[in-house]
Amino acid sequence: MFDCTIGAAKGVREQLLENERAILVHVFFSQQKDLDNIEECRQLAASAQVDVVEVLTTSRSAPQAKYYLGEGKAEEVAEAVKLHNADIVLVNHILSAAQNRNLERLCGCRVIDRTTLILDIFAQRARSHEGKLQVELAQLKHISTRLIRGWTHLERQKGGIGLRGPGETQLETDRRLIKVRLSQLQAKLAKVTQQRNLNRRTRQKAEIPTLSLVGYTNAGKSTLFNALTTAEVYAADQLFATLDPTLRKLNIDNVGTTIVADTVGFIRHLPHDLVESFKSTLQETTEATLLLHVIDASDERRQENIEAVNSVLEEIGAENVPVLLVFNKIDQCENVAPHIEYDDQNKPSAVYLSAQHGDGIDLLLEAIRQRLENQILRLQLLLPITEGKVRHLFYQNHYIQTENITENGEFFITLQIDSNKWQQLTAHYPDLINYIK
Repeated sequence: MFDCTIGAAKGVREQLLENERAILVHVFFSQQKDLDNIEECRQLAASAQVDVVEVLTTSRSAPQAKYYLGEGKAEEVAEAVKLHNADIVLVNHILSAAQNRNLERLCGCRVIDRTTLILDIFAQRARSHEGKLQVELAQLKHISTRLIRGWTHLERQKGGIGLRGPGETQLETDRRLIKVRLSQLQAKLAKVTQQRNLNRRTRQKAEIPTLSLVGYTNAGKSTLFNALTTAEVYAADQLFATLDPTLRKLNIDNVGTTIVADTVGFIRHLPHDLVESFKSTLQETTEATLLLHVIDASDERRQENIEAVNSVLEEIGAENVPVLLVFNKIDQCENVAPHIEYDDQNKPSAVYLSAQHGDGIDLLLEAIRQRLENQILRLQLLLPITEGKVRHLFYQNHYIQTENITENGEFFITLQIDSNKWQQLTAHYPDLINYIK
């Protein structure tokens, strides 16, 4: 019954059980075999607490319509399932519902594609109320396209007093229940999003800069977050160790209070349903003052990882937010010392450090200071008593840091204001420039 499916989503695990045995399948579509992609899938399986007992690969110019793999390789997978008494087949690609169903019939066990595997890991990691709602929403969106997979009696109608409407099949009932649950989840998330947006607007009014940590999964974002803020966020050498976003205050010299946000890691082919469901969380990234793009400097595929992260940033609308690259884990590299790289405008563009050992954290703070100083202005104004309207506007937007009244009744004010906001104000009130001291 679908009630069990909802219960599984609510219980946060939809597909996988602990210590299941799996056959991992990967298809190469180019002459250059991306073995690292297989290793990444192994790590995903380990994160989902699944043991990979055999890896099967094949090469094709394009996916096969029926099995994705090709009939010969699909039969080989089925034989491996029997040989190892495997519980599931993990396919390191995104399968259609039909391909998923055909492979299950052939292999006689469950078939999990890359999307479902990532959703399951997210389900395990969700701790906050919002995180669990977002994961369940993504799971149900994914399940809704694959309901037919689990049923052999969908053509039958279920009757009986007080059970179903006339002529409604089991599949129609399940789809209706999913639709109802999706509406409930979206309503609950709307309330959470409203509160998150309210908190964000409060910070924006107070002109508090926000630093958002982004990067490929397992790049060391949470370790860096803990090093910067002395927080105790869970950090581990595994994929998607962090799911729920965490915000902490950080004081930076000549900048003042900033907010640092630790966010979920990105990965290649991040499921679209997951991106959609986590939009309220990812909003911290789209509206950040500066993105700290954390990169595993020791990873041979770091350039591909950078491109994968940039692709997700573009998908969520954060491609125009200023970025500071942070190359982490230099302790695992040879002849790389902590240092700052500058661009043509003499602005910090990249920092090399080791968050695990704390080497280069001071350089990162210095680079952040230089980047934010260019955006946050500190001005001293001597306002005449006739400029009460402008003074009220300063107070209303929390721009005023200190204020003293002179013997002549003038207001000696120290402002902290974003450079763009200052330009907007001087466009409306040109005389402000004359009051600067």
